[in-house]
Amino acid sequence: MRCSWAEGDAVMAAYHDNEWGVPVRDSRALWQMLMLEGFQAGLSWRTILHRRDGFRAAFAGFDPEIVAAFTADDVERLMGDPGIIRARAKINATIGGAQVFLRMRDAGEDFSAFAWSFVGGVPLAGDGITVPAQTPLSGEISKALKARGFKFVGPVITYAWMQAVGLVDDHAAGCFRKIQAG
Repeated sequence: MRCSWAEGDAVMAAYHDNEWGVPVRDSRALWQMLMLEGFQAGLSWRTILHRRDGFRAAFAGFDPEIVAAFTADDVERLMGDPGIIRARAKINATIGGAQVFLRMRDAGEDFSAFAWSFVGGVPLAGDGITVPAQTPLSGEISKALKARGFKFVGPVITYAWMQAVGLVDDHAAGCFRKIQAG
């Protein structure tokens, strides 16, 4: 059995089976997922996941060095790209997020160490029954992200990111991934 949200869509099922809840320790991959989660605001994860390849192409493979240098012309190019969600505020937040990521790195603050410090380096285990939309911890992380300058990182988006990158294991109790992800 897999988590019910991943049933009925092959792309969602593959994402669930191979990625969701698996601990991610790579700073750039963590940043990429945070940016994608930001694009989800007001939409479904299915919408974003089905366009993930388009996002990766549009944002130079989520290379923060390249994205941080995007110009107004790049924003206009992205606003015309049907392979992504064409929301100017989210596009600008991703460019700004790349700049924040680089500032953190240049100041000696590793994004992975930052993210994992909130859980003591070990994934938190959900109860497998209830899945909150946000938690006090996602609120704390959200505040820390906002303080550094990230946008579209409210407590709900932050909690979805925590689940996606394995900071928390919220697989259902009967899901075959629950044991592996925790």
